[in-house]
Parts: sequence; C-alpha cells; structure tokens
Amino acid sequence: MNDVKVERITAPNGSVFTGAGTNTYLVGENDISIVDPGPNIKSHLDKIIKKVGKNASRILVTHTHRDHSPGAKYLAEKLNIPTFGKLVEIDDSHQDLSFKPDHVLNHGDLISTDEYSLEAVYTPGHASNHFCFFIDVNALMLTGDHIMNGSTVVIAHPDGSMKQYLQSLELLKSYDFDKIGPGHGDYLSNPIDVISWIINHRLQREAKVLEKLNNEEFINELDLVKLVYDDVDSKLHPIALWSLKAHLVKLKEEKLVANDKAEDSWLKLI
Repeated sequence: MNDVKVERITAPNGSVFTGAGTNTYLVGENDISIVDPGPNIKSHLDKIIKKVGKNASRILVTHTHRDHSPGAKYLAEKLNIPTFGKLVEIDDSHQDLSFKPDHVLNHGDLISTDEYSLEAVYTPGHASNHFCFFIDVNALMLTGDHIMNGSTVVIAHPDGSMKQYLQSLELLKSYDFDKIGPGHGDYLSNPIDVISWIINHRLQREAKVLEKLNNEEFINELDLVKLVYDDVDSKLHPIALWSLKAHLVKLKEEKLVANDKAEDSWLKLI
C-alpha cells in the first residue's frame, strides 16, 4: 500500500496557546478522515468543506479543548458524516460542550479503508480524553496537543495529569513512525529524539521543583512558580502555574512533597 495523501489546513486562531493556529488534517482522497476540525470559525470550516467535497467519511477528534473540536458539529451537519472521539468524565471548564461523539473511541480502535488504516492511540495527559492517530502506511503519528511544535504542552490539573502524560509519551515509543503531525506547528521528524527530549525536559523541570522547595517551610505556588520557571518570561507564569501544579500533584502521589490546601503551598518531604 502506497502513502496516503495527508493535507494540513491551519485555522486562523493563532495565540500564545495555539501558535500559528490549530492544524486540521485531511487523511485520504476518496475516503477522507477529517482529524481535528478545529475552532468554530466559518471561513476555516468552509475551506475544509471545499477541500473534501463529497469524499469525507468521518471526523476524528484528538480531544475536546475549544481549539480542537468545536468545528465538528458544523462539519458533521453539513457533510452528514459521523464523529469519533471521547468525552472527559468531569468538565473542568476548558471543554467544548458542543461535541457529542457518535462513536466513542477506545485505545487500539482501527479505522480501515481501501486507502489506509488509522489507529486510535489513547494518550491521556494533556487531557484525560486525548488520542493520537497513527497512519501506518505513512509512518505518521498525528499527535494533537500531546506533542506540539514550537512550545511545550500545558498540563492543566485536574483533567490533565503529568504522570499520565509521561506514560503516554513512553507509549508512543512503541510505535514505528518517522514523522509527527502536531496539533500546532509544522511536521516534526526524528520522533524518538523529540519524545526523549520532552520526557527529559519534564523530568528536569520536576527536579527543579524539588530543588526549589524548602525542606523547612511551605512555599506558596505563586512564589514557587517564579523560582521553578525563572528561565521563562514572567508574563507566561500564569500559564506555567498550571504545569507546576501538575508536577506537584505527581510528586505528592509519589510521597515526595506535601501540601497545605488552604494556602496553596507546598513542602518537600525529607
């Protein structure tokens, strides 16, 4: 089986969170899977409709953050095709509540066509309902927000989990692919090197959390983020605070730190 056509369309929703914008991928020619329809921006969605014509068969959603899935409802109605994805169990106020999948995805689910086979790879971490999609014939992994090009991924507790994120990165190493199609930014080659760098970066940040925690007194999260992310523009510290919290929750599960919930403060356990 030859490589299948994969076309990328970037939505005009660029921001500090989304980079140049959210990538929508059109997989196939005569039996097209639309991966991550993106935000509900009519010009973007109409461009997708024009590209796929009458050949779209399904919509696949990596996760239900508001820059990835809101376009699904519009496209599903206009093209009369089903949606595939998974909902979070508990809404954390960051979810697209308009998305209601016709088919709930599970790890290892296969979508097989005459042109290609696409595998759903469950990768919780950035979001509890996150999936990547593996196109074996192209040796390509579409990673949504699990791996981005241009910035590290925000892990927002409580739906996000740093422990699951690192485990999901390790899982991807077991797949045979040589190219990453991220949810934001350009394609990435050398995927194992990319994944290893991300894991190492997160573990280095975790080590810095432990280093900056005082053994004798609690440190407030707002003060701690300034110490742990002193290499990051302070304007981004409110965003970094989310990932810091995810690191701290993981370390608490491992019994390496303790916290005072009333004060949002933390202590390293000796």
